Amino acid sequence: MILTRQKIIAAVRSGDILIEPFDQRHVSTNAYDWHLGDVIRVCSDPVLDAAAVTRFTEQEIRPEGMVLVPGELYLGITHERTCSEAYAQLINGDRSVGALGVWVHVSAPLGHVGHAIRWTLEIRVARAVRVYPRMAFGKIVFVAPHGDSVSYQQVGRKYRSSSGIDVSQLYDEVERGAR
Repeated sequence: MILTRQKIIAAVRSGDILIEPFDQRHVSTNAYDWHLGDVIRVCSDPVLDAAAVTRFTEQEIRPEGMVLVPGELYLGITHERTCSEAYAQLINGDRSVGALGVWVHVSAPLGHVGHAIRWTLEIRVARAVRVYPRMAFGKIVFVAPHGDSVSYQQVGRKYRSSSGIDVSQLYDEVERGAR
């Protein structure tokens, strides 16, 4: 069950949902409008290797914006940090941003119950597009779990203590002999 605007606001007020910073004006009918952070990592290896740490350069998104170009993989971050021990979260891009040819966070949209993060964003563009720090970039919906719920803080492995932009940690799972 997806929470409505009124339920999201009530859950933030009661402490069942944490959104930092929170602005009630960004609560829509069934979601919270999240914003692009002010840093982007550009994955710089011409071939990304699942068994190796991804190299990147980190760039600040200045107030005058940053032009993203096709063919690059960008890892961004949400301005907001979210957490809930009561609800799972699903993050999506925004229709208006999508209409600019920006694909954001097409994999791993689930934030488990108890996952406290600023979301790492996978960003790709169809054409060159200028983005700005803290521009509206997507929506987060909150979903009530059914059945027994266990906090990600108790069972999660990767990205549990994420506080910034995370590159893939798949290299921890890939066995050297499997390559």
